[in-house]
Order: sequence, then C-alpha cells, then structure tokens
Amino acid sequence: MSEFSQQRLEHRIMEAIGSLIVSGAIKNPHLSPFTSVTRVELSPDNASATVYISSVPDNRIDPSVKALESAKGFIQGRIAQILKTRNTPVLSFRRDDSYREAERVNRLIDEAMKEIDG
Repeated sequence: MSEFSQQRLEHRIMEAIGSLIVSGAIKNPHLSPFTSVTRVELSPDNASATVYISSVPDNRIDPSVKALESAKGFIQGRIAQILKTRNTPVLSFRRDDSYREAERVNRLIDEAMKEIDG
C-alpha cells in the first residue's frame, strides 16, 4: 500500500473514532466528551493501529483511554462498516503526551531567550 493510501486510511480511522466520541455512541461514563484523537499510526501491513488520545482536563485522559480500550470491539465493528476494507485493523489506545513535551520545550526556549536578552 502506498504511503498516501495509508495516511488516508489513518485519517479516516481518526475521523470515525472522533465522530463516535462526539456523538456519544460509545456509552461509557468514564469517557470524557472532551476526549480527542490526536493521531493514528497504522502498521505497515494495516493489521493493527495505535490510536493516540488526549483530553482537555488532563486528569481525564487515563479513564478515557481505559473506556476506549473496553469499547474496542464496538469501535472496530463501526470502523469496519465505515472503511469497507477486507480487514479492519486491531486497535490499541494510548495517551498522547506530545503537547506536554511541546509546552516544556517552549518553556525552556523562553527561559533561554530571557537569559540571552539579559
């Protein structure tokens, strides 16, 4: 599969899961409605996909990831209906802390710039 096709499939999975979260189709009280899918990484053979999750209230990320893991079968079934591919990737959900790391790096840069400027 070409890189473009794989990226398009990743994007469609990301949109589908995001839509399920926003619409309330996933019935789990631990899933925050402010949860978002930040990226999806498909394996080269499209057999598995890692879905990265973030949430606005930072303390809601872990319960939301657990809620999505417990609804994995339901989500995969809905994705199979949307994608209409021969095989649906096996999903795994992970918390995405990249924004925290970006904030830390920006803070370090700001501190270094203040020291340089005197």
